[in-house]
Amino acid sequence: MKAGFYDTLIRQTEALLADEDDLIAAMANFSALINDNLADLNWAGFYIVKNGRLVLGPFQGKVACTRIEFGKGVCGTAAALNTTQRVADVHQFDGHIACDAASNSEIVVPVRQNGQVIAVLDIDSPLLNRFDEDDQVGIELLVKQFENCLFG
Repeated sequence: MKAGFYDTLIRQTEALLADEDDLIAAMANFSALINDNLADLNWAGFYIVKNGRLVLGPFQGKVACTRIEFGKGVCGTAAALNTTQRVADVHQFDGHIACDAASNSEIVVPVRQNGQVIAVLDIDSPLLNRFDEDDQVGIELLVKQFENCLFG
């Protein structure tokens, strides 16, 4: 069931970003696509690597943390390790940064250009254990499609 859902979103991503070459515009529309289509979210957006740290980029949701150091919180850990972080209960994640007290679970996927992390896609939910393995696979494929559209 979820595979078909994510396949549809991948096709929508391709159509949405087919002729877009501006990273900020693409991030803005992509975060809106995620926020509009995934249920039970309270935040979806990007942190962009600038000067060795993560800086808030386009997003959908409440006011967010502006800067995150590599290795700090779920986003900084994903960026530092260059791996997806899927957290069932953010309150159990050592060093979690609580930008929104309503967030209970989170998934963060690195965005890469030529293998280098240039940003992370951060998605939060007020539900515990919102993201399962199928969601992780689907969201990673969505990010791969995002990368392919923007960077070839």
